[in-house]
Amino acid sequence: MSLIELLLIAVSLAMDAVAVSIAASACLRVQGLRAGLRMAGSFGFFQFAMPVAGWLAGAQIAGRIAAVDHWIAFALLAFVGGRMIRAGCHAGAESCDDPTRGMTLFNLSVATSLDALAVGVSLAMVGVSIWYPSVVIGVVTGALSFAGIYLGRRLGVIFGKRMEIAGGVVLILIGARILFMHLRG
Repeated sequence: MSLIELLLIAVSLAMDAVAVSIAASACLRVQGLRAGLRMAGSFGFFQFAMPVAGWLAGAQIAGRIAAVDHWIAFALLAFVGGRMIRAGCHAGAESCDDPTRGMTLFNLSVATSLDALAVGVSLAMVGVSIWYPSVVIGVVTGALSFAGIYLGRRLGVIFGKRMEIAGGVVLILIGARILFMHLRG
């Protein structure tokens, strides 16, 4: 596998995490460098770990997970997105949970990295060593997610509370896209 192919895979896998980073920071819930590093680091770590898990588990376990992974991703993203929309619609109400902490961060990290599990299985089937690709995928995802956090923060300052509603809609649409792509394919 060439470096160009690996980078294309890494960028493709990172897109959901980047979109979630933009949406979460646009509602001004990701405040400060530490919070941004926490979110980007978690997304990068899960994008690193999921291909390794898929590679180690092999086709047997991943085949069982593949039957429901799209439903899990949709449910997690719809749940968090719904909370963001609800918070954005209630003026003066406390916003959604801090997306850089606890179960919200875990749910977002898992939901955006389930496709990487299948990539790990694929790499095992073609006999590619998993460590180098996983590190590249994790680093690319972390870096692009951090850039997405910066972009989202700027959009949130410009558009305010409307960005929280838009961010929630984006999360639900990402989940719906994941669901549609798996059901269609």
